[in-house]
Amino acid sequence: MTIDQVLEKASAYLQPDDIEFLTKAYTFAEEAHSGQYRKSGEPYILHPVQVAGIIVGLELDPNTIAAAFLHDVVEDTDATVEDLQQHFNKEVAMLVDGVTKLKKFKYKSKEEQQAENHRKMLMAMAKDIRVLLIKLADRLHNMRTLKFMPPHKQRVTSNETLEIFAPLAHRLGISTIKWELEDTALRYLDPQQYYRIVNLMKRKRAEREDYLSDVIDTINEQLEDVHVTAELSGRPKHIYSIYRKMVIQKKQFNEIYDLLAVRIIVKNIKDCYAVLGVIHTCWRPMPGRFKDYIAMPKANMYQSLHTTVVGPNGDPLEVQIRTEDMHRVAEYGVAAHWAYKEGKTLSSKRYSFEDKLSWLRDVIESQTDTNDAQEFMESMKMDLFSDMVFVFTPKGDVIELPRGSVPLDFAYRIHSEIGNRCIGAKVNSKMVPLDHELKTGDIVEVMTSKHSYGPSQDWLKLTKSSHAKNKIKQWFKKEKREENVAKGKELIEKEIKALDFDPKEILTQENLLEATTKFSFAGDEDMYAAIGYGGISPKQIVNRMTEKQRKAKEQEQDNQSLDEALIDIQSFTTKKKSNSIGVYVKGVDNLLIRLARCCTPVPGDDIVGYITKGRGVSIHRTDCPNVVSEEQSSSRLLDVEWEGNRHSSKSYNVDIEITAFDRNGFLNEVLHTMTETRTQINSVSGRSDHKHKIATVEMSISITDKQHLQKIVDRIKQLKDIYSVRRVTH
Repeated sequence: MTIDQVLEKASAYLQPDDIEFLTKAYTFAEEAHSGQYRKSGEPYILHPVQVAGIIVGLELDPNTIAAAFLHDVVEDTDATVEDLQQHFNKEVAMLVDGVTKLKKFKYKSKEEQQAENHRKMLMAMAKDIRVLLIKLADRLHNMRTLKFMPPHKQRVTSNETLEIFAPLAHRLGISTIKWELEDTALRYLDPQQYYRIVNLMKRKRAEREDYLSDVIDTINEQLEDVHVTAELSGRPKHIYSIYRKMVIQKKQFNEIYDLLAVRIIVKNIKDCYAVLGVIHTCWRPMPGRFKDYIAMPKANMYQSLHTTVVGPNGDPLEVQIRTEDMHRVAEYGVAAHWAYKEGKTLSSKRYSFEDKLSWLRDVIESQTDTNDAQEFMESMKMDLFSDMVFVFTPKGDVIELPRGSVPLDFAYRIHSEIGNRCIGAKVNSKMVPLDHELKTGDIVEVMTSKHSYGPSQDWLKLTKSSHAKNKIKQWFKKEKREENVAKGKELIEKEIKALDFDPKEILTQENLLEATTKFSFAGDEDMYAAIGYGGISPKQIVNRMTEKQRKAKEQEQDNQSLDEALIDIQSFTTKKKSNSIGVYVKGVDNLLIRLARCCTPVPGDDIVGYITKGRGVSIHRTDCPNVVSEEQSSSRLLDVEWEGNRHSSKSYNVDIEITAFDRNGFLNEVLHTMTETRTQINSVSGRSDHKHKIATVEMSISITDKQHLQKIVDRIKQLKDIYSVRRVTH
């Protein structure tokens, strides 16, 4: 889609002034990205144009489209959020800032940085859902052009798409984006299954189309008799949905019922149920396959009637019945409520829409109780992306909870005070324990008492939803602050004593200030209270406060052991002879010598001797991280060297690690290569990261020298799908 096509499509529902505003945003982005190119070799500006085109397809407002044009300028150019506010407005600047990644800070790992980026996006999303709509459009175009990225990046991005973005699109009801994200991700994660399903679908496409055409003609004839006007079509089945049923549910292709499906769109709700009656009159409904999402909408606002009947020829036929408004929400979800219409402002319909997104606000609240971005993301995944159960209040209201929830989760979802005063629960009019697992359709009644002592610490283990856990933690913070402060102090002192330090020496104002600043607490009492109610572990705090003392203590112990080691070395009286490992110490005889297991040196490696306590001289590679720097222990280091080729027939143990794409037969190929090179394998172990499709094999092998090892490594690297082969230092 070109910029002219995007603007032309936008002009179908926007005013001329709005089009001028969008043109200005495009021009700003084009100048900012000038000279930048994507992996495909195309000018970078093509990406923002495509993202804006996806947003226009959702018929969103001018500020969101402008932010789509500008979504990468703060992250990838010299432009700032302040520049955007000055040239456009606060709303555009806020939306762009919400989708901008955090690059100015240093993180311990890529995983931590990615988690922090996701947390930033979700927090911005809680304030304005359009942040996520832009991010979803951005990810959708990136997935469409993923073929230009290296294979490893393709798999990592596809995994992240399935774990984070596709579930979010589902929870927001945007099926048009959700299905494309899932199908594209599957193509890179499991291409064999993807193309197998595509071929299976192609084989019987003509047969299915003829079948559906006959079914639609039959339904149209019946609807004319009851005077119902409807639009009928075959519903496309998405590849990822078929994949899940074939792989996860272990079904054959011909066992999937909803491959054949008809969608019926009518004018009003009354007609929906009239059509349902017609369908059930024509064909026998299959037991347990009817779902009324009109009376009981999904959390993502989806509404429709679903039924599966035994159609012509005895084949299962799925039918979906909905109104035009329901169909728009089913396709565009949240975006359908944000769509920009002339004469209607966003705020005029925001209230009821915001109520429907209350689940998001509840989940985001968990942010207030964790400083760990990865922990926050795990909490989000648990609430947003897990399977759900739907239970009822005694009055018939529907409450949605994560699968595995207990009555306490239900109580806290109703109101925090009901949760705090809960003393028991009835499910379907029968008393149940508080750890009773709720199932869809249960009617739950919570029993409370004004004389309740409040939540128990055990409730944190019983509850499933982060919303309930968050409310319980808040209660402990507020109601038992003094008790938590005292408990926190006790735990801190206990931890300090466990490290053999005096609490009075450690708990100085300087150390306390450093710890509270590091962990973002307002003061000492807040830190103690957090320790008391389990918000942070005392070990984290104490490790921070005793860092200097522990280093000093370790250095003192090191110096003592050095003196003892030097005395021990003088007691070695072994007869001078060529030692069995082929190494000698320059200028020193009669020493006990051994090869270090941490770095397993072999002939050809640069080596150094290290005086140990009671075990003679340990031979390390000079690059071994376990050898203390020369400035700190020059008296422990000795010059050593290999004794030429006299011991070339001797074997040395070496550990290597091989990482590769996880596929069938990979380990067999590695073992076969070892056999071909006549290499002795002492041990082998492997593990598989199913999430990122990465296999890791660790092997202990026997070699003669460094040159021998290099030949083995070169042979392994010639195998297919190898990422790396490295020598392991323990």
